[in-house]
Amino acid sequence: MHAAGIDIGASKVFVGLENGEVHSYQTFTSDFKLLADLLIKNQVRTVAMEATGVYWIVLYDILVEYGLDVWLVDGRQTRQVPGRKTDVKDCLWIQQLHSYGLLNRCFVAEGSLKELRSYQRLREDHLRSSAMHINHMQKALTEMNIRITEVLSQVQGKSGMSMIEAILAGERDKEVLLSLCHESVKKNKSEQILKSLEGYYTQAGLFALRQAYHGYQFYQQQIAECDIQIQRVLQQMNDGNLIQQGKRKEIRHNRPYVENLGGHLLSIFGGKDASVMSGITDYTWLQIYSEVGSDLSRWETEKHFTSWLGLSPGQNQSGKTNKRVRKGRPKAGQIFRQIAQGLLNSKKIALGAFCRRLKSRKGPAIAIKATARKLAAQYWRLMVKGSSYVEHGVARYEEQILKQKKKYLSKLALELNVEVVYNT
Repeated sequence: MHAAGIDIGASKVFVGLENGEVHSYQTFTSDFKLLADLLIKNQVRTVAMEATGVYWIVLYDILVEYGLDVWLVDGRQTRQVPGRKTDVKDCLWIQQLHSYGLLNRCFVAEGSLKELRSYQRLREDHLRSSAMHINHMQKALTEMNIRITEVLSQVQGKSGMSMIEAILAGERDKEVLLSLCHESVKKNKSEQILKSLEGYYTQAGLFALRQAYHGYQFYQQQIAECDIQIQRVLQQMNDGNLIQQGKRKEIRHNRPYVENLGGHLLSIFGGKDASVMSGITDYTWLQIYSEVGSDLSRWETEKHFTSWLGLSPGQNQSGKTNKRVRKGRPKAGQIFRQIAQGLLNSKKIALGAFCRRLKSRKGPAIAIKATARKLAAQYWRLMVKGSSYVEHGVARYEEQILKQKKKYLSKLALELNVEVVYNT
C-alpha cells in the first residue's frame, strides 16, 4: 500500500515506514520539506497523522503540495496499549493501522472554506473576550453601586454605553445621564434609571470601568475587521453572482456586518435555504457552513453526520456494565447544541415543546442533545435530499403526543379487559 505513519509533537515529528524504519525531524519548515522528500524517495503514496492541536496544519499542507494522500485521523482511533507508549512505537502503530485500512479520515477544510473558517473562529474568540470585558464593566459599576445593570437588559447596548462614556468623561448629573438613553428607556424606565445612577464613585472603580470599556471597544474593532475579511472571502467564493434574497430572519445577537450575507449563503448552497429551519439564522448558518462546508454528501446518511457531530447516543456497554465515555465535541456539534438551547423556551415551535417534554423526564443535557440531533438530521436532509422543512408548531406536536397516549391507553385497556370511554 506504500503507507507511512507520523506522530506529531511540539518539537519533533516521528515518521514510521513500511520496512519498520523510523526517522525523526524537528518541526521547522525546512525539516518538514526534508520529511516530504524522504516519503517521496521511499515511494510512499499515503500518510496518516493524528490531529494533534494545531501542530499538524503546516505539515499537512506541505505534504499535500508534494502530491501525497494525507489522512488526518482522530487520536482515539490510534490509542496504544497503556504502559507501552513511545513516539517511535506510536508512528509505527499508526503506519500499521493505516496500511490495514483501519483508520477513518477526518474532515479537513481546504481553500476558501479553510480561510473563512479561520476568520469565523477568530471572530468567536473575540466575542468571548468581549463578553469578559462586559462582565468587568458590570462589576466596576456594581462596586460603585451604579445599578444600571439591574435596570437595562444589556449594559453594552446604546443607552448603557452612552451613559458609561459620559461617566468616564466626568459627567455625574443623573438627569443628564438619563437624557442620553433611548426614547423607549426614558419612557418606561426613567424613574428606575435615576435611582440606579445614584452611586458612590471611587477612583479605583472608575479606573476599572475605563479599563474594561477600552478592552471592550478594542475587541469590537477586532470583530469588525474579521467581518471585513469574511465579506471578502464570500465575495471571492461567489464571484459577484448572488441569488436575490427576500426578507431574512432577524439576527438578534452578535450580528456580523456582512452585506447580503443571506444572498451569499443561498448562492453557495444553490438556493437551499437553511434559515427556514427553527432557530437557524443567517449567522448560525454561516457558523455551520464554516465548520462542515457545503457538500454534506461526504456523510453517507444523516446518522453518519450526527455521529460525527457527537450528537448520537453512545454504545458503551460491556456485559452488564454501561460505562460513560467522555468524548470531544466538534465545534459544529456545539453550534447545533446552542441552537437547541435557544429553542428550549420557545412557545410556538414544535422542537421547543419536544425539548421541554424530554427535559422533564431525562434532564436538560439529554434534552438539548436530542433536540440538536433532530436539527442536525433535518439540516443534512435539507442539504443532501432537498427535503422541504415546514414548522408545524406546538399545536400539531401536542396533537401527535395525544394520539400516542390514546393508542397506548387503548392497548393497555385491551390487556386489562376494560373499556375506555372518551369525553367529547
